[in-house]
Amino acid sequence: MISKTRILAIFLYLLIACLCVVSCAEKKEGKLIVTEQEFSIRQDAEYNWVLDATGKIRNVGEVDVKKIVVTGYCRSCSEIWTAGIWLVNDGIEKSSDQKDIISYLTAGDEEEFSFKEVAFYFQPGGPGPEGKIPDNLEIVIESFETVDG
Repeated sequence: MISKTRILAIFLYLLIACLCVVSCAEKKEGKLIVTEQEFSIRQDAEYNWVLDATGKIRNVGEVDVKKIVVTGYCRSCSEIWTAGIWLVNDGIEKSSDQKDIISYLTAGDEEEFSFKEVAFYFQPGGPGPEGKIPDNLEIVIESFETVDG
């Protein structure tokens, strides 16, 4: 006859094994992609222009996501402030105007974003960028949180 201690030990062993299997189950993750992006030049002072961004992101993951931070980078722009070329201030944390925060996006849905000041251009006494958008522009989804189902 099996003692109560052995039955309890076997039960606890099976319980621990079940917990290990359940905890190792693959968790669903959120996945976002940029589906559309457009950059536009806006003059914000007599000799200053800025590059703004708009577009759409889609949640292609299996779960809803929240607090999505979207921003943009100009990889070909200079960090040295010189007249007549596109500039960025990469050493400084992006302001609230330089990023968009989407509060909630359900799985499969798409949402628009927009933000300002991806890059800067100034030309005192000379012509502006005249529609010349810089190369190597990138929209980046910097962070988001997965909603637990």
